[in-house]
Amino acid sequence: MVWHGINDGSFQFNEQMMESLFGYPPVNKNKKERSKEASAIDTSSQYVHIIDNKKAQNISIVLRALNLTQEDIIDALQEGNELPPELLQTLMKMAPTADEELRLRLYTGEVSQLGPAERFLKALVEIPFVYKRVETLNFMSSIQEEVSTTKESFKSLEVASNKLRNSRLFLKLLEAVLKTGNRMNVGTYRGGAQAFKLDTLLKLSDVKGTDGKTTLLHFVVQEIIRSEGIRAARAARQSQSVSSVRSDDFGDDSSPESSEHYRSLGLQAVSGVSDELQDVKKAAVLDADVLTATVSKLNQSLTKTKDLLNKEIKSMEKECEFGRKLASFVERAEADITFLLEEEMRIMALVKSAADYFHGQAGKDEGLRLFAIVRDFLLMLDKVCKEVKDTAMKAHKAPRKEVPSPSSESRQASPDIRQKLFPAIADKRMDYSSSDDEARNHLLWLVVILFR
Repeated sequence: MVWHGINDGSFQFNEQMMESLFGYPPVNKNKKERSKEASAIDTSSQYVHIIDNKKAQNISIVLRALNLTQEDIIDALQEGNELPPELLQTLMKMAPTADEELRLRLYTGEVSQLGPAERFLKALVEIPFVYKRVETLNFMSSIQEEVSTTKESFKSLEVASNKLRNSRLFLKLLEAVLKTGNRMNVGTYRGGAQAFKLDTLLKLSDVKGTDGKTTLLHFVVQEIIRSEGIRAARAARQSQSVSSVRSDDFGDDSSPESSEHYRSLGLQAVSGVSDELQDVKKAAVLDADVLTATVSKLNQSLTKTKDLLNKEIKSMEKECEFGRKLASFVERAEADITFLLEEEMRIMALVKSAADYFHGQAGKDEGLRLFAIVRDFLLMLDKVCKEVKDTAMKAHKAPRKEVPSPSSESRQASPDIRQKLFPAIADKRMDYSSSDDEARNHLLWLVVILFR
């Protein structure tokens, strides 16, 4: 390497100059430590400490960061004005203990001798029911977002429940899985099933064919896409006006081109199930316990706020401004929370009904678990549809071998497959052959007479 030659090079440096330029002068360690200790003693002895040091430090940091004066905060708490949520949450977390609050109230010395946090808290505890006010203002600042988020969650659950029950293609997939499973289980105790738990959908990829690649889900998808393709093509025909439709636009259903076209349409339809049930995926991440706890917490906070308004604030005439704002807030909040309580009962009953629709008498949390199962199945379905599409594209791009057209003799020798399936057609054709010859001869005779 390059370093083998560099280490043996001729470069040298002046050590004395290097030390004079970049050296660090020695420091008397004992003197430095003594000065630190002295400054710490001076700082600690500068103020009178009443509350816990960590608590005082956190309050001081928040007060400096928010750039609010003590007077602004006191006025807001007395008049019911909005305060930053960070400050309100810090005040609730760092509230003084009963002993600390008593010591703050009984302190009669110079206020300037108290630390910044102690000075602020001493002014704070002089306000009647101050921490109930702090909790109420925090509730007032957060309720709108929580109500809005909870409403959106309930709406997602409602849409998911309805779409899952009414998705024609999803039900078609269930039908295909049920019939395929029954066919595979003929002669066993599992055969002839009338229904299955949707958990079974997650096991379809575990059942593999003799080739070791094709899974049962691949088979179900491949079987269903042609019928769905034909259905989509018929729907397209019906949507067009009769005058614009030509009989040769659609070709023969049995031709390879038509089969490929139908498979493409069917694959597109089956792939769209995931988009159709997008709301089920959103609902799958929701937690019923969290939603219930949120509604319960909002209701409890409202009860505390009403108690503060009806018991403490109304008894104080000078608190009319805070009481007026609080009364207006309680009226609006009560309407929102009453709506959430009623909506919770309705939506949870709807979710359970959806679970019962697929699983019979389902348990309490079966509905949201059902959404999670369907979400995971849709991910598997998307993967299989992509694999089927990629396989079809590779087969389409592969060069086709030219097959020589059969001669007339070979065509006559090889019977039509439809004649094998429907022998009556062949008999009809034989009956009509002689009459067709007579009609053809008669037509030629007329042509000769006309042009003589």
